[in-house]
Amino acid sequence: AHAVIWTTTPWTIPVNQALAYGPEVEYVLVSPSYDRALTDASFENAGALQGKRLIVAKALIDSVKARLGFTSYFTHWEGNGSDLAGAVARHPMHHLGGFFAKPRPFLPGDFVTTDAGTGLVHMSPDHGEDDFALCKAHGINPVFAVEGDGKYRADWAWLGGQGSVINPKFVSKDGPICTDLAQAGGLLAASDDFRHSYPHSWRSKAKIIYRCTPQWFIPMDQPQGKRGVLDKLEPNGGGSEVHNISFGSNSVERSREASVENSSNGATLREIALDAIAHTRWVPERSTNRIRSMVEGRPDWVISRQRAWGVPIALYVHRKSGDYLVDPGVNSRIVEAFRVGGADAWFGADHQALLGPDYDLSDYEVVNDILDVWFDSGSTHSFVVEGRYGEGARADLYIEGSDQHRGWFQSSLLESCGTRGRAPYKAVLTHGFALDGTGKKMSKSLGNVVDPLKIMSESGADILRVWVASTDYFDDVRIGKEVLAGASDAYRKLRNTFRYMLGALSDYDEETEAVSYAEMPELERYMLHRLAALDAELRAVVDKSKGSENWLEFSRYSRAIFDFANSDLSAFFFDIRKDCLYCDAKSDPKRRAYRTLLDTLFHALVRYVAPIIPFTAEEVWQSRFPSADDSVHFLEWPEIDARWIDGDLADKWAELRDQREQVNEAIEPLRRDKIVRSSLDADVTMGELLPVGDVDFAEVAIVARVTMGEGDGIIVRPSEWHKCGRCWRKLPEVTQDGALCDRCATVLGA
Repeated sequence: AHAVIWTTTPWTIPVNQALAYGPEVEYVLVSPSYDRALTDASFENAGALQGKRLIVAKALIDSVKARLGFTSYFTHWEGNGSDLAGAVARHPMHHLGGFFAKPRPFLPGDFVTTDAGTGLVHMSPDHGEDDFALCKAHGINPVFAVEGDGKYRADWAWLGGQGSVINPKFVSKDGPICTDLAQAGGLLAASDDFRHSYPHSWRSKAKIIYRCTPQWFIPMDQPQGKRGVLDKLEPNGGGSEVHNISFGSNSVERSREASVENSSNGATLREIALDAIAHTRWVPERSTNRIRSMVEGRPDWVISRQRAWGVPIALYVHRKSGDYLVDPGVNSRIVEAFRVGGADAWFGADHQALLGPDYDLSDYEVVNDILDVWFDSGSTHSFVVEGRYGEGARADLYIEGSDQHRGWFQSSLLESCGTRGRAPYKAVLTHGFALDGTGKKMSKSLGNVVDPLKIMSESGADILRVWVASTDYFDDVRIGKEVLAGASDAYRKLRNTFRYMLGALSDYDEETEAVSYAEMPELERYMLHRLAALDAELRAVVDKSKGSENWLEFSRYSRAIFDFANSDLSAFFFDIRKDCLYCDAKSDPKRRAYRTLLDTLFHALVRYVAPIIPFTAEEVWQSRFPSADDSVHFLEWPEIDARWIDGDLADKWAELRDQREQVNEAIEPLRRDKIVRSSLDADVTMGELLPVGDVDFAEVAIVARVTMGEGDGIIVRPSEWHKCGRCWRKLPEVTQDGALCDRCATVLGA
């Protein structure tokens, strides 16, 4: 029987090594017959079918019949592809001997379909990804027959030295491949009408082909012992053989088997790397799954490239044995040459001089492959970190984009695990990428690039930093006018918070005004609790020793500060205490407590915001302490007194704040209808009010009066009292609008 295959790349047939079938596909064995003479020139070779039996997919028999021109057939056998397991085929050019005389096995391929063709696929591991993977799984290696110039290598038995393989004339039905196949009785049909889509170089637009080439590999699943091992695939006529060279010693293993035997007690590089991943902190935590899955499923690491520039793999390979020369004297001369002339010294070197008197250059091949650039960057843990901080030093943190899980993060991990047995970093942070305001990738051609320098010239660097610190940078982030407008608004509110505190503390004297925690009113003690809660949240972001899940989530850090400044301070605490600040006597205990707390808040907040808005923080610090010798950036994290944490007090004030919001909502319709001009003009009757103790809820709600009534609702009426001309509060002792209340009269009288 004959297995029928078809291909749009006939130049791969001279390197065929197997046939693939679909295990679940139904196949038939048929004998074709002809009722008429073939007249179409494209079918001129089909006469070779007379008396032969063909194996094709049952679902494709009709299309094969139409393509080859026979009108009927007799079926000898039907079965599944799995019935073909163990079968072998003979290459059409088997009479050439050597490589072509070897039987071609039938292999099960999940990628085989009945969409087109014959249901059998010819396998060339040199020129197809599916081909390579399937053949490799069955111990069939590439043969590297097609060289870099697109021609078959000179010693190839069929078409040696000929090509180029993508030249239309070479692969046409009248070209040498089809002609030779026809003469051998192996061509059923050929056509030049089929348009095949070749890959192209995006730069030069030239057609390109997939071509397997000998490369240097670092094996992932070979026991390593104390050091990693390099492999290289070398062509060897009809097969290939793997050689290894260890990273850290002068021993050379001449075969994979020898290396495995000598290091069978060691863990594999994959095992070492996976263990290192488990003992490294990944931020965000979900990125652990990404790097782990990549290392679990990655193939051996190919570290060589064939480019005109780069760091060379500086080795000599013996032309006959394939052994790699490992000689301390030769290595020292190579190192010295690199020290003097840089990496390019290898490409223009006097290699006989580097080899020295003990070796003849004619016996050795000079390796001109270069290292993959990821191998270069992955070595920074050695030449940058250890080079700067000493042998054994590890980076506390690696920071890069999410694409580096397959790049720098992974190359660094594998190199360090192979040579040091551990990760090169203690933690890894992954960020997304900046997109334009609509979520599109920035591109000069689209004209949507946002220039950071332009933003800084228009709005200042701190606005840009506020945006950065506010983003959830673990994912892609957007930046545009609207996004930056939000950052500007957040910055403006925070700046106004500091402006208010600077004004309120302009004449503050800690020695004469400061009060103790015990002397403070409830509201001030509650705000100290809120400050302590803020401090704990911020520490969770910046202090990795606490094992916080929120470490390095800077958006949480900045959001906590902005929310505290806006909600806790400006909209709540400052709003309530502005009456105290502006109207109470300077010596009043409540005013002193307020200013003491403002001073505490100032010292904490200016430190908290310094990493986000460094220029503004320095400006704020110098505005209050112009004679200070130190910068705000030399200050340490504020100290938080454990006594400030008061859960019961926090619960009480959380309820009071909620009631305050309900009162404000009830007042708003009257303010909107201009029945009252401000909340100070309102009398409020509440059906239910928390036990407030010494707290004046009218002061908290900033209303004229709060009374208890029946029911659950809140009733708001305009106050009948007159307004104090100084503090604007409506109080019973004020006899007419504009007169002074008792407090204001006392303060002014004093």
